[in-house]
Amino acid sequence: MAGIPRERILERLHAKRARGAPIIGGGAGIGLSAKCQEAGGADLLVVYNSGRYRMAGRGSLAGLLAYGNANEIVADMAREVVTVVRDTPVLAGVNGTDPFYDPDEFLPRLAALGYSGVQNFPTVGLIDGVFRANLEETGMGYAHEVELIRRAHALDLFTSPYVFCAQDAAAMAEAGADVIVCHLGLTVGGGIGARTALTLEECAQRIDAWSAAARDVRGDVMVLCHGGPIAEPDDAAFILRTCENVHGFYGASSMERLPVEEALTARTRAFTELTL
Repeated sequence: MAGIPRERILERLHAKRARGAPIIGGGAGIGLSAKCQEAGGADLLVVYNSGRYRMAGRGSLAGLLAYGNANEIVADMAREVVTVVRDTPVLAGVNGTDPFYDPDEFLPRLAALGYSGVQNFPTVGLIDGVFRANLEETGMGYAHEVELIRRAHALDLFTSPYVFCAQDAAAMAEAGADVIVCHLGLTVGGGIGARTALTLEECAQRIDAWSAAARDVRGDVMVLCHGGPIAEPDDAAFILRTCENVHGFYGASSMERLPVEEALTARTRAFTELTL
């Protein structure tokens, strides 16, 4: 199964920008999510291990813990997700800090499974404090994720990495990232969402700074926003009209977990409130 060529993806995304329309990406933890998001007009779909956990009712941060082999989960999910999508690029979340994976073997395998590109997930960018410092000191740091994007770009795979600061954004742009996704933290809301988050105004300031850092390196890099308090369409609209250089939104929990929680709860309540 062949993925969609990188150049064709870029043509589509630049055409949307030329029309003044935002680029919209979504995380797909199950085939039905992918099918529905494609029907809704998503430009990109991303499959990563936390999507499987999220749609199993566990918090998305389960994807960062030792509950399964992240890279093998993504390879296995291709059978369910890639095969149900007709004409939308599907990207694979790759754990670039995994000391046991071989990118020279794994990246071509993902392409053969039908993935059109990659994203860096699980990512140590979500980890801070002493634990993050220790990961960096012991050879499991963010630089490996930058190298993942560099290798994927060399294979002409589409790349849309998460970044967490201006330095990350510049490094990923230099490595050849087609899109950088400004990650503002675990998405708020719902039964298993975050309750500690930045404000939308704080997000806008960070996105502008990170976008500027990336575009100082390469002026053609596109910038999306993701996570934290940017959970609903109105939140994304605020960011899109407030930031100087952001070209769209990427939602994971926003695209599949929150809608499913709300719809299933409301539908079940409608039935349970029937009277005889």
